[in-house]
Amino acid sequence: MDVRRLDLLRELAERGSVTAVAEATGRTPSAVSQQLKVLEREAGMPLTERSGRGLVLTSAGHALARSAADVAIALERATALWDEFRNDPSGEVTLLTFPTIGAALLPGVLAELANVEGLVVKATDLDPELAEFADLTSDYDIVLAHTMPGVLPWGGRGLKAVQLLTEPLDIGLPADHRLADRAYVTPADLVDETWLGVPPGFPFERILHAIEEQAGRRANVSQRFSDMRIIEAFIVGGLGIAFVPRLTSGTVSESIVLKPLRGVASARQIVALVRPDVAERLAVRTVLDMLVSRAARLEQARADA
Repeated sequence: MDVRRLDLLRELAERGSVTAVAEATGRTPSAVSQQLKVLEREAGMPLTERSGRGLVLTSAGHALARSAADVAIALERATALWDEFRNDPSGEVTLLTFPTIGAALLPGVLAELANVEGLVVKATDLDPELAEFADLTSDYDIVLAHTMPGVLPWGGRGLKAVQLLTEPLDIGLPADHRLADRAYVTPADLVDETWLGVPPGFPFERILHAIEEQAGRRANVSQRFSDMRIIEAFIVGGLGIAFVPRLTSGTVSESIVLKPLRGVASARQIVALVRPDVAERLAVRTVLDMLVSRAARLEQARADA
């Protein structure tokens, strides 16, 4: 069987439609369908079937798609071994980050990797909903993701998750707030405050729900933003309180005080998600190693501050 056709089958399993596969691979939908038909003839059994106006995998198709992933891993591993033999982690690595971790880690990571000859990192940012991070690994080599501890929306997807940080989430208050002098705050202290929330489905929302459950009543969320700069500006303006990441928020305004939250677990896990075949590439592993190293230095620097 042709490896390139096997890879198309794997893409169909992950992306869900021939049109999405065609867009991702630079082919027309008819060309993708034709290659899948050739693969079916080689396999000697149906690998796809009609469902509405589209194609879905049969049980045999799903089994072969899993085998295609194994083939891709083996090929990348062989290439990586040769790159290691030549000590050549060259190539392009695409990376997707969300804003706060991108600002905290990527400048240092890319500055150090600039000394690695032939290695090019192309990074961009997006702050997706929790469930979308895993899907984005089909389009980027490395996806920086965040979730609540114990919540793994990418579980069962076969992705490699490289742990970078466990980051506490403090409560950001205006400096003249009635709770500003407290050593810490509790759900009972906060539930009746005006909140600056995040879009529904974003990880921080789960902590606010836990505060509501602990306090026994709903919180008042006046505005919702995904950009921490906007949230911090609203806190300074006395328009509400919000969760503020302790390690990755950069320099917080002197008009904001940060208080640890007790009574509810308030932290997030930050990981790098990679497809298992992509994780074998020496260039990708080089970037991952640098991300882990810079994350450890960030934690240590904040601990020493």
